[in-house]
Amino acid sequence: MAASGGLIVLVLWACAIRSPATVHEVKIIAGIEFVRIPGGTFYMGMLDCGLSVIEECPRHRVEVSSFWLSKYEITQKQYRDIMKRNPSTGNIGGDYPVNNVSWEDARSFCDEVSKRSGVLARLPTEAEWEYACRAGSEAEYYWGNDIDGDFCWYYHNSGAKEGKAGPKPVGMKRPNAFGLYDMSGNLWEWCGDWYDAHYYSQSSIKNPQGPEKGELKVLRGGSWKDGGYYQRCGVRNAGGPHIGDEYRGFRVALNER
Repeated sequence: MAASGGLIVLVLWACAIRSPATVHEVKIIAGIEFVRIPGGTFYMGMLDCGLSVIEECPRHRVEVSSFWLSKYEITQKQYRDIMKRNPSTGNIGGDYPVNNVSWEDARSFCDEVSKRSGVLARLPTEAEWEYACRAGSEAEYYWGNDIDGDFCWYYHNSGAKEGKAGPKPVGMKRPNAFGLYDMSGNLWEWCGDWYDAHYYSQSSIKNPQGPEKGELKVLRGGSWKDGGYYQRCGVRNAGGPHIGDEYRGFRVALNER
């Protein structure tokens, strides 16, 4: 799915479904394919708030600057090429997303990509992640308001229902309108922010960075083991930064410049 080598390659390609723009810009750095995510404004969180979803409320307006995001979840091959090891459990193979990585592992990967390539690689903020996931959609999912297994690996189509463990190779489902794959399902993805269930009530409007401190780091996107509810664009999860498991992976962000 991803090209090898450290050279930057620029590609223009058309997105096939509901794209807010007809062309996306792509570049390859350290063997990772990145899609440029154009800046814009969106509404973050859940419209119908209640006690059970307090962490997704209140719905609030957020402005995000342009940035780059890896087209796929980081694969086992990409992780092994950079970190010289593969911590994954379950399904093993170069095109499978790397799992069993902690937030600290993911950050170390980003740091190594930065050193090797002369860029500032990092984990996306939670706001960037949701903006990129929605890709212009205000629906529950980036494809609509009902779960659709054509776009994500989740409990009912991943084999989890039959007791089969592990994620699937990246890029096998349909992409969102920004051309990003597996933003819902396959693996939960680490974000850079500390987690606070009440953060939305105090979030800044422009490029929020999350709380200044905390005990848990944000995870987004749902996994192959989770039901349809957890594949929604707005679902928030969190985990200890030093803990990785078979349901956790990540993708990498780059600043616009």
